[in-house]
Amino acid sequence: MALDETSQPLELLLSVRRDGSRRLGAQVEDQLRRAIRQGTLKAGTRIASTRDLARQLGVSRRVVVDAYAQLAAEGYLSLRQGAQPRVALVSGRGDTTSRDGGIAPAPPPRFDFRPQAPDVSSFPRTAWLRSQREALAVMTDGDLGYGDPRGVEALRSALADYLGRVRGVVADPARVVVTSGYSQGQGIVCRALVAHGARRIAFEDPSHPDQRRLATRAGLEVVPVAVDDAGIRVDELARAEVDAVVLTPAHQHPTGAVLSGERRTSLLAWLRTSEAIAIEDDYDAEYRYDRAAIGALQGLEPDRIVYAGSASKTLAPALRLGWLVVPPTLLDTVTDEKDMADCGTTRIDQHAFADFLARGELDRHLRRMRASYRRRRDLLVATLAECLPEATVHGIAAGLHLTVQLPDDHDEHAILDQARSRGLGLTTMGPFRARPGSGPPTLLLGYGQIPEHAIATAARELAVAVRAARG
Repeated sequence: MALDETSQPLELLLSVRRDGSRRLGAQVEDQLRRAIRQGTLKAGTRIASTRDLARQLGVSRRVVVDAYAQLAAEGYLSLRQGAQPRVALVSGRGDTTSRDGGIAPAPPPRFDFRPQAPDVSSFPRTAWLRSQREALAVMTDGDLGYGDPRGVEALRSALADYLGRVRGVVADPARVVVTSGYSQGQGIVCRALVAHGARRIAFEDPSHPDQRRLATRAGLEVVPVAVDDAGIRVDELARAEVDAVVLTPAHQHPTGAVLSGERRTSLLAWLRTSEAIAIEDDYDAEYRYDRAAIGALQGLEPDRIVYAGSASKTLAPALRLGWLVVPPTLLDTVTDEKDMADCGTTRIDQHAFADFLARGELDRHLRRMRASYRRRRDLLVATLAECLPEATVHGIAAGLHLTVQLPDDHDEHAILDQARSRGLGLTTMGPFRARPGSGPPTLLLGYGQIPEHAIATAARELAVAVRAARG
């Protein structure tokens, strides 16, 4: 058994006793066999080479070679010429789990309409690598420590400039807190609100169920407030007797409605008279097609609105970079909650993103992607009009998804089943409603993850699924 064992040494938690009755090789076999059976060593895990393990245990290499050969014969190890020894993917136990020990993930859909991510294949890798190299070149040894839990000063300043210029946000760098995505930011603010005595928080209905769960876990009672074509019903909000509200005014998630000018005025008046706090989720605000840009609400009432954004929809969810602009009354508590959560977001990526913003790379990327997403949206709308004429399409002026309302005789669950059987990733409105089933059957169709050339084919396949769901 000749193996290429030039790779870096790997440690393996094994030991042998020379004063025992069992031979050394049998002790190695027993311990490895037990670790694999118990799941300590999972399928696909690389293990130490025969030379490294022999050196670690202080035994002859032949002892380890024979033990590995026996375990390979039993199906516990995979030994291949020139490759590192591994735990076998099917390790003699009928093991059908994935390499990380969990259930193997389902294959990706052929066409993914789920509105959860942008086109990550268009991520500006070259520009990002340049920013990372620049960040590592200029970072001091001190920058590699924990630092300010609010985030790297260079990024907070770059974000304050960018948000003021593009979104009209009043953002002093001292009030910017960098987070690990939007979800962490909302959770931190909800806990800070509880610490300041808040008990009830309003959410738009419909809204994302995970965001409602975050508020509940923080100790807040969630109060749904209806949304219509003009955004959240401020008259209902005023009657709800809540201490705070979570809003998506620029492009309501998931309906796509835009908060009207009249309701913006009413909402700001309510915030002042009730002394409540709003969390403004500036979801999809950078992607607009058929209307002029609408500034953030926070710019009109910065002392009562927490502005929240992230890079998940503009660049990629994998970056895990988000940001808050926090009113002075909450800043210390939010900072403390962030510090307790993780001692600060990854600082190397913060320096890279600061450089990325300062060089205008995000602006360039967004200009390029707006044109691409608009073409995809136009193709999707045109194909739906052709193959699903009974549907009503809403929320197309901005964002990365649209909604498709179907006649009442359609069933969301049946459509989901048919879509899944045809390899389509699909989301419906039901889970987003405070009372599932309380509204008309509606599909949420994201176009960020489907290539432009495949949009028409994907839409026609969806139409087939909708027809099949009606029997």
